[in-house]
Amino acid sequence: MARNKLLRMDNIGIVVESLDNAISFFTEIGLKLEGRANIEGEWAGRVTGLGNQNVEIAMMVTPDGHSRLELSKFITPVVIADNRSSPVNTLGYLRAMFTVQDIDEMVARLIKHGAKLVGEVVQYENSYRLCYIRGVEGLLIGLAEEIEKK
Repeated sequence: MARNKLLRMDNIGIVVESLDNAISFFTEIGLKLEGRANIEGEWAGRVTGLGNQNVEIAMMVTPDGHSRLELSKFITPVVIADNRSSPVNTLGYLRAMFTVQDIDEMVARLIKHGAKLVGEVVQYENSYRLCYIRGVEGLLIGLAEEIEKK
């Protein structure tokens, strides 16, 4: 009997207070706004377990077209928890990691948009330079620059 196989990962969802600010931030990283929509009604609440809900979403896509972030702003029901200032060793969803061409340039650009470096930019062997930043609304984002093999 053939086993059902995973086809792909469609997106990662992130709940935000301001869609406009989050869209602007992720656009600065290099994602493109694919679309915005309101998702509401009893059918949506059956999926999330939240009952009758009203959520505005924005779908952001990476330049290669393979990965997406779904940014969600809950209108109803109201947000009941805030984990944005949790340290990196907190259980559950933690961060999204993006590979960038020039990590130093990206960090400098994002700092101008209010981001803060969590630790420092470090090199992992001869493979990557890596860092974590806290971006818009305190979202934890990982950046990686692949080191070119010479």
